[in-house]
Amino acid sequence: MIEVEGLVVSRGGRRVIEGCDFVVPKGGILAVLGANGVGKTTLLMTLIGVHRPDAGRCTVGGRTGYVPQLYDVAFSYTAMDIALMGRARHVGLFGAPRQRDYAVVRRFFALMGIADLEERTFNTLSGGQRQLVMIAQALASECEVLILDEPCAALDYKNQRIVIDLLDRLSREHDLTVVFTTHAPQHAVEIASDVLLMYPSAPPLGGARADVLNAANLSALYGVPIGRADFVGREAYTYAPLYGHAGDTAR
Repeated sequence: MIEVEGLVVSRGGRRVIEGCDFVVPKGGILAVLGANGVGKTTLLMTLIGVHRPDAGRCTVGGRTGYVPQLYDVAFSYTAMDIALMGRARHVGLFGAPRQRDYAVVRRFFALMGIADLEERTFNTLSGGQRQLVMIAQALASECEVLILDEPCAALDYKNQRIVIDLLDRLSREHDLTVVFTTHAPQHAVEIASDVLLMYPSAPPLGGARADVLNAANLSALYGVPIGRADFVGREAYTYAPLYGHAGDTAR
C-alpha cells in the first residue's frame, strides 16, 4: 500500500508538488498523468526515497523496485547482466551472483517471454525489449511495489501492449502494487484502479479511475479539448485530443 497526504516537494528552490494526496491499495495500479514539467518524476523520486518532502507524509509499504525511462549503458552488458543488478540487495556489496540469483532473473525473463534475450547485448535490443529487461531487473529485487517512469515512452503500439499487459498481470496474479507515469490516458483506462492528475497550477487530483478520469478533467489537465470515444459493439472507450473545429464536439 502507498499513502500520500499533504505532500509538498521542492526542487531547485521551487515548489514542484504541493497538496498531493492519494492512496494506492496493495495490488492496485496508479496511473499518474500530467503535462511535461509538472513534477511526475519528482513524485516518483519521492516515493522511492531519493527526494525528501518539505512537508506532508509519504508512506510506501514494502520493498520498492524502480524502472527509469529508457536509456543506454556505457558498457557491453548482456540482458542477464543488467537484470542481475536488481539482485544487489541480496548479493551484498562485495558478493557475486549465485545460482539462485540467476534462477530468479530467469523466472522473470520467462514470465515476460524474453528468455531468448539472456545473452544479447543490452544496447542492441529494441526499446521494448530493453524496457522489459529493466522491468525484470526491478522484479528481480523481489519488490512489493513497482514504480515506473513512462514505461511506454517511445515504444510502438505492439511493445506498449506487451508492457501494459505485463503490469496488469503483475497486479492481478502477483498482488504487486504498481505506480506508473504516462502521457496516454488509454493506458490508465485499460489497467489503472486509481488515477492521479498533476496540474501545473493547482493541487493534484487523485482518486478511483471512474471518478477522476473524464474528458473535462483531461481537457483541464492538458489545456486542449479532449473527447471520449466509445467503440460500437464493445464495452471499451478511449480519450483523444480534438483539434481545430473538432474541439466543438468534445464530451
